[in-house]
Amino acid sequence: MVGGLVLDEAPNNTRNLFHGAPHLKEAALHIASLPPKVVSSIGLLYLHQREFAVTLPHDKNVSIIGTDDCVTCIIVVIRHTGSGAVCLAHLDGADQENGISQLISRVQEVSLGYPSGRLELHLLGGFMDSRDYSEHLVIHLLHAFHKEPLELDLVLACVGEMNTSVRGNLAWPNVYGVGVNVKTGEIFQATFPDKGPELALRSARLLTSSTHLMDVYDCTLGLMRIGPFHYPPLRGIDLWLEQTDDFIIFQLSSAPDAEVPHFTSKVRTALKYIGDNPFPAVTTFLENRPKYYRRDESNSWILVRY
Repeated sequence: MVGGLVLDEAPNNTRNLFHGAPHLKEAALHIASLPPKVVSSIGLLYLHQREFAVTLPHDKNVSIIGTDDCVTCIIVVIRHTGSGAVCLAHLDGADQENGISQLISRVQEVSLGYPSGRLELHLLGGFMDSRDYSEHLVIHLLHAFHKEPLELDLVLACVGEMNTSVRGNLAWPNVYGVGVNVKTGEIFQATFPDKGPELALRSARLLTSSTHLMDVYDCTLGLMRIGPFHYPPLRGIDLWLEQTDDFIIFQLSSAPDAEVPHFTSKVRTALKYIGDNPFPAVTTFLENRPKYYRRDESNSWILVRY
């Protein structure tokens, strides 16, 4: 649904989407024009690529859900207007259709017992990259949402041409990161110096065969939940670590010219972790159990046994 009208079919490109819905264009221009807020770790639930989380406004542990380092990926926000439940996901095309159904189901699940409402959909990130990676991802997402039996009202789409600036003959995304105030539903551009616990472990998922979306938070218990997941031993790690930053960017980034400055350091950290932990079932996820984190009195995520 766009502008109160149910679409017979999903658009085949983002230009057609904006042509038929000028209000989406205006909303995208507005959020793209605002400077990003630097968000502290207090009350923050930070998500990495291929992760999602759902929570409610009365959550005493989380006041902001956010993610950044989004170049060709798409950030999906779903909000239930009755319960105020908010879902945020950082998607790169992996596990797409199953993942979309999972996001919607989790929002419905936590909204049981609250007043009825509609589902608002917000899409942010991605740009007119030279490989059209983002464009294909957006269109596939729109088609996946269109297949869902429940109606979703697309109220923001800061994607494609509306999220692209040209500087020095190169296209760049306007929005790299997004935060959501779970109390009010406000969505804003953001950067996050604190990426949450287990940065190396969570980054390692992207360099291995783990392609499913990971739900990293239980809002009922107030617990972050990482894993369990497994990957085969990765050969040639030392050789990868010997390569230049330029080589790593051009081999592993979907948009090398527009990549974030710390991309290579994040990759190197993940590679070192995989090298030190070739069998995570033995060294990381003991007894095949997740790693759980809870807020302590200083508002930091601390490892707990659950």
